[in-house]
Amino acid sequence: MTPVRVLIADDHPLFRKGLRTLLDSMPQMTVIGEATSGREAVEQTLALQPDVILLDLQMPAGGGLGAIRELAQRATSSRILVVTLFDDDESVFTALKAGARGYVLKDADEAEMIRAIQAVAEGEAIFSPAIAARMMHYFAAPPTARAGASFPELTEREREVLTLIARGYANAQIAEELTISLKTVRNHASSIFNKLQVADRAQAAIRAREAGLK
Repeated sequence: MTPVRVLIADDHPLFRKGLRTLLDSMPQMTVIGEATSGREAVEQTLALQPDVILLDLQMPAGGGLGAIRELAQRATSSRILVVTLFDDDESVFTALKAGARGYVLKDADEAEMIRAIQAVAEGEAIFSPAIAARMMHYFAAPPTARAGASFPELTEREREVLTLIARGYANAQIAEELTISLKTVRNHASSIFNKLQVADRAQAAIRAREAGLK
C-alpha cells in the first residue's frame, strides 16, 4: 500500500512534533513537510502536492481559512483535514464551505486521528464525534436559532440590525423599522462590523445569509 503523504500545517511546534512522531510510527503514513503559517501551507502544498493537509485554523499570515480558500481556487488535488481547538459553529461551517474535507479537534485520540486522515485521503468527509453532534444539532434547529448560535457575540438588537442589513435595508429604513435613531443604527452597524471582522455592509450581509439570517 502506498503511504498517505501528509503535510502538517500548525504554528505550535510541540503539537507538530507530537503529530509527526505519531504519523512517523505508522507505515501507512509519511510526513513530507511542515508549515507554520497560512502562506507556508499554500506554498508547501503547491510544491509538495501532499495527499492530505492537516491544517490548524489559527495561524499567522492568512490563517488556516485563508489557506483553504486559496487552495480551493488553485484546484489542488490535496485534501484538507482541519485539526484545531475551535469547535464553534462558525469555525466549522466556514471551514467546510471554504473547501475542507474533514474537521477534527486537537484532543482526538491517536486512533481517531489516523482514521480521519485515512478517510480524507480516500475522499470521504470525516468529523470528530463532537463536531458531528454539533452539526446534527445545528441542522435540527430552526433558522433563527442557527443564526443566534452562529453569532453569539452579537446582542439581540445587533442581530435584528444585521438581519435587516442582509435584506438590503439602508440605515434610514432600519431606523424606521426598529423605531430607533439613525445614529443608533450606525453605532450598531459599526459594532457588528467590528465583532464579525468584516469591512462593510456587503460582507456583513453575506455572513448573515450564510448563517441563515434573512
